[in-house]
Amino acid sequence: MTSLSNEQIINYFETNFSGCYTLTSGNSDLLNFEVQTNQLYKIVSHLFHDEELGFQFLTDICGIHYPDQTDKEIGVIYHLHSMKNNARIRLKVFVPIAKPDVPTLTGLYGSANWMERETYDFFGVNFLGHPNLKRILNMDEMVEFPLRKEFPLEDPTRLDKADFQFGR
Repeated sequence: MTSLSNEQIINYFETNFSGCYTLTSGNSDLLNFEVQTNQLYKIVSHLFHDEELGFQFLTDICGIHYPDQTDKEIGVIYHLHSMKNNARIRLKVFVPIAKPDVPTLTGLYGSANWMERETYDFFGVNFLGHPNLKRILNMDEMVEFPLRKEFPLEDPTRLDKADFQFGR
C-alpha cells in the first residue's frame, strides 16, 4: 500500500481543479477543501475514477448550520477515503438556506443514499437527482429540520419546563 502525502494531494487539486476550491484550515492533519457547489460532482467523480488516487470510499456525509454566514448558512461535509493510498480528505460545500440545493453523489457511492437522506431529514438539504429523497428518521409530517439552529430546543408549551418550576 502506498501513501499519499498532503502535499501530493494539494498539488493534484491545484493541477486539476484550480479555481474550484479553497484550502481551509482544520484541527487535524486531514486536508479540508471547500469546493464550489456546481463543481462538487465533477471533482468527486474525478477523485473516484482516478486510478492513482482511488478515493472510492465515502466515509461520511453530514450537515452543519451557520445562521450568521449570509448565503452560506447550510454546509454539507464529505469525508472521502482512498484505501489504496491510505489517504483521507474532507470536502465542504456551502449553500444559502433559502435554496439548499446540492448535487447527489448516489451515482458514485451507493452509501450516499442513506447519508443524504439523513442530512435532508435533519438540515433540509435538497440533494438534486437523489432517487428517493424523503425523511428517514423523523416523522413524515414534520415540517421543521431539527438540527438547524432555528429549531427550538424545548417545547415552549410544557409547564414542567417553565422557569418558575426551578425557582427562576
